[in-house]
Amino acid sequence: MKKPDDIVMVCICDYAGQVKGKGFRGKDLKSRLRSGVGLAPSNLMITTFGQIVDTPWGPRGELIMMPAPETEVTVEHGPDRPRERFLLASLLDLDGEPWSCCPRSWLKKGLDALEAETGLRLNSAFEHEFHYTGATPRLGDAYSLDAMRLQGAFAQRLMQALDENGIDPEMVLPEYGPQQFEVTCRPALGLKSADDAVRLREITRSVARALGQKATFSPVMGAGAVGNGVHVHFSLEDKNGKPQTFDPERPHRIGEAAAHFTAGILSAMPALVALTAPSAVSYERLQPNRWSASYNNLADKDREAGVRICPLSKLPGTDARKSFNLEYRAADAAANPYLTLGALVWAGLQGIRDRLPLPAATEGDPGQLPEEERRKRGLSRLPASLGAALDEFAADKRIADWMGADFVNAYLTHKRSELKLVKDLDLNEQIKRYVEVY
Repeated sequence: MKKPDDIVMVCICDYAGQVKGKGFRGKDLKSRLRSGVGLAPSNLMITTFGQIVDTPWGPRGELIMMPAPETEVTVEHGPDRPRERFLLASLLDLDGEPWSCCPRSWLKKGLDALEAETGLRLNSAFEHEFHYTGATPRLGDAYSLDAMRLQGAFAQRLMQALDENGIDPEMVLPEYGPQQFEVTCRPALGLKSADDAVRLREITRSVARALGQKATFSPVMGAGAVGNGVHVHFSLEDKNGKPQTFDPERPHRIGEAAAHFTAGILSAMPALVALTAPSAVSYERLQPNRWSASYNNLADKDREAGVRICPLSKLPGTDARKSFNLEYRAADAAANPYLTLGALVWAGLQGIRDRLPLPAATEGDPGQLPEEERRKRGLSRLPASLGAALDEFAADKRIADWMGADFVNAYLTHKRSELKLVKDLDLNEQIKRYVEVY
């Protein structure tokens, strides 16, 4: 009997951080790498719950999903289950130019601008937290060795699948919450970091499904319970690959360009969270005393900082210039990784353009500082809801310069549509729905 051909999916990561696409026979892949696959613009306006509420494009227009060969994923599931194959794509207009509202193209444009204007390139790594339903929960299993025993073969299969697809997994570990795990990868340069973030999530889901289980990346699993964050580590290097983030002679040991870059992120952070923490339940995490960010502050080795200065080992053989990095903590997996990293790139580049000074690192809870002191130091409480974050996003004129009016309008329309769908639900019902879709 002839072996059936693969079904290959060409996919985009949409404004809700969901991966959607179209499939074809594996033997047609070569031609599809040249011609791409058609897509209606309003497909980007499908909310995370599957409905189109409002769209600036309606039924009109046509785009091309142009697959990027370097993003191809193949996950083998053994002889009794077909292997999974997909590629990620950028969105093009019919004339072959990048579509103005494409998240992947927007990130690439920002990375290109950063290198052209400053000679710098971005290294970054996403840390992903998620819940795996196949792990047997037990009391007191936070970070425990027994928690790894109780998840069975999942972690081993996941690490193997990541490695086979060119994603360099660094660690897999049990996290604080029941059935919660974290996967970290080594830093990657430029666009590859965001590509790998999208691919990692889908490989994780694929491995879990093949085991008859589910991996959920929902920002919150229950009211008052531990949620799932995404932390983005970043550093800068020059065109020759020489690290540019560490300078032992400067405040906080942060090099000049990296200091301006980080200051730009902190300055725009109250608006950026609309891109990096973009669900109605994301703001259950972004609260004080939740081991998550609640202010746009810089702090040293503080896991409640908006941007954390990561620790440096003093063990022999450690190269501080290569290992020193910073960590953006106000993000989760409801966000599109291209939009998350794009937000950091464009805000950081603006900080370099404006030569913004790096704020002094805080010590302790910024919320305990007098209001006048917070104002003098430029410290702002992050928005307490998605609606408030979208208002900050819409009001920040810098974002319109970075994204363009059409992209800003499309994103605001999409996210405000999402809020319409959950506005009459209580918190527990909202959380239940996000757990189901993520």
